Amino acid sequence: MQELDPILERCRRGDNLAWEALVRRTQSRVYGLALQYVRDPDEASDLAQEIFIKIYRNLHKMETGSAFLPWMIRLSRNCCIDRIRRIKARPPARDVVVDEDMELTSGAPSPEQSWDTDRRKQLVYQAMGQLSEQNREILLLKEIQQLKLTEIAGMLGLPLGTIKSRASRARVELAKSVLELDPSYGAAAVSGG
Repeated sequence: MQELDPILERCRRGDNLAWEALVRRTQSRVYGLALQYVRDPDEASDLAQEIFIKIYRNLHKMETGSAFLPWMIRLSRNCCIDRIRRIKARPPARDVVVDEDMELTSGAPSPEQSWDTDRRKQLVYQAMGQLSEQNREILLLKEIQQLKLTEIAGMLGLPLGTIKSRASRARVELAKSVLELDPSYGAAAVSGG
């Protein structure tokens, strides 16, 4: 995201229009990350606002020349983990019904998205919900947020080899989960459908 460098500089100088542009370009990533962690659209929306406040307040702390995206995701991830800890420390007074068929959306869908693509996304989203927290987080950072394995290793404070093996196991667990949810998906993949 090199194209963000000029925007970041303008944000650091207090340019409100640059800040709006930065938020527009990154809001779907931040919201998607928050939704994967807290699994509630309203909670994720509130959390995304909180994350952007922290990004705004800490932009001056980001080293010049550092990659913004990994920094933003690390900050977002930390906010999500803090929110989860607060929720666990203070459970709701009553059980909240979770919509298992909830679909992750980021803005307006493109017109060429087909029903099959939507179905596959929903299937993968449901399968991700069945993964262990460790495997879900690795896939979220690597596949959805598209961080490099070295960036993930640094973020989690683990050796690169450990991250590589966890990523491999996470993909296998995801594939098994997808097939458990929809056994016909395996037959469609084999037949090229």
